[in-house]
Amino acid sequence: MPRLVILGTANAIPDPARENTHMALVGRRNAVLIDCVGTPTVHLARAAVPLDSVTDLIVTHFHPDHVSGVPLLLMNMWLLGRQEPLRIYGLHHCLERLEHMMSLYQWDNWPNFFPVSFHRLPEREHMLVLESEDFRVYSSPVRHIIPTIGLRMETADGGRAVVYSGDTEPCEAVIRLAGGAAVLIHEASGGGVGHSTAEQAGQVARTAEVGRLMLIHYPGGALSDGLVEQARAVFPGPVELSQDFTEVEL
Repeated sequence: MPRLVILGTANAIPDPARENTHMALVGRRNAVLIDCVGTPTVHLARAAVPLDSVTDLIVTHFHPDHVSGVPLLLMNMWLLGRQEPLRIYGLHHCLERLEHMMSLYQWDNWPNFFPVSFHRLPEREHMLVLESEDFRVYSSPVRHIIPTIGLRMETADGGRAVVYSGDTEPCEAVIRLAGGAAVLIHEASGGGVGHSTAEQAGQVARTAEVGRLMLIHYPGGALSDGLVEQARAVFPGPVELSQDFTEVEL
């Protein structure tokens, strides 16, 4: 059964116990990394996800707390002798900047570098990103400071879905993306442009009629106190704070 491993849960400021938000979707034959921060090789190893099983990378948007680990991931894969291709998916806004960032490292001069292909996603709702024998992944644009996507991950038969909101204000696109999902993993950075409070995440979960709400991309320390209660005040289902290395079955 495919599983989603949450590799990090922090907002833009990580701490010793929590890395920036990113995750891995793991099937029987391959894994998909969703955003890439910190030391990805170490975090994947801690989660028992072999580095050579990662066939795809989805980047939700071009902010440092979501893409800063990409150069290190690519360099580590290369130094460890990878030959299999890596596919990278994202909006044009993100991939254009990601390619420029890698050009600053002169990665085109790294000898015997493995193939990397970039797949630009349309800024339209419910777009198929990729599919395997275990799962399908869809994207929808959400409402952040820069172009950003949320993701819906479904079992291959479409019987169960887990949705990740991405960084976003509450918006109808997330509600449609999450409709009827077993689990909604929704950011709870706090009020402000491009982000959501825990209460707003609860309202989205209630409107989308999801089974369970997991808060992610939330601040650390005392700033996280009361977030679960705020979401529970408006959402009748189970609510929890995501923790690093939590696993969710699709």
